[in-house]
Amino acid sequence: MRNAFFVFALLLCVTLSAQNFQVHYDFGKNRNYVTTTFEMFKLDDWGNTFLFVDFDYNFGNERHPSLAYMEIARCFTLGTSPLSAQIEYNGGLMTLPEVSGVAGIAIENAYLAGLDYGWSSEDFTKFLNFKVLYKYIQSRNPVSFQLTGVWTLNFFNDKLTLAGFVDFWREDCLNFYKPNGEELTEPKRTKFVLQSEPQVWYNISPHFAVGGEVETSHNFASVKGLKFCPTLGVKWTF
Repeated sequence: MRNAFFVFALLLCVTLSAQNFQVHYDFGKNRNYVTTTFEMFKLDDWGNTFLFVDFDYNFGNERHPSLAYMEIARCFTLGTSPLSAQIEYNGGLMTLPEVSGVAGIAIENAYLAGLDYGWSSEDFTKFLNFKVLYKYIQSRNPVSFQLTGVWTLNFFNDKLTLAGFVDFWREDCLNFYKPNGEELTEPKRTKFVLQSEPQVWYNISPHFAVGGEVETSHNFASVKGLKFCPTLGVKWTF
């Protein structure tokens, strides 16, 4: 059983490609900017570490970075079971253009802890993870929760990859905009948020892929309702 789990973990590391760098062009309504993403996944004797960093380039005519956001998660394997104990940190910073200059606001620190369940197909080409997490959002929700699903599905001898995540969590939000960018007649309060980024990649080589994603959200980033933001992208795997 332990040897089987080791093989699963090794192939999981290879399939998730350890490290990759993505460049996306977001052509959602009123967006039209570039986002870069760096992802890292690393296994060790105690579990695994996952990290990603996003930058949006949408400030001023020069398109300086307007947002920086990071998530880092650490999983500790629980014996030979498919369960892991997980801890996680999320946080970042974004700019807001102002009449008198530029204002920066923090994306609230969030601390999470809970359990992760992992599954793979017999041929190790498809992986699923489901997470149940307690969530502490600093200065906003000291007691909350988050449910997360993550998938990596490879087809046609690894030429096609479907990947992504979906997060659903409890957070008190005050929303000012409709999904089309128009202002609401009055701000709306919501208590639950959904965010997902399903990706499709065509793997030209083991290192280079082309594709994109559809950034999907509900009651997120001051927007009331469901919003879709498609992207086109390229990915380089190290």
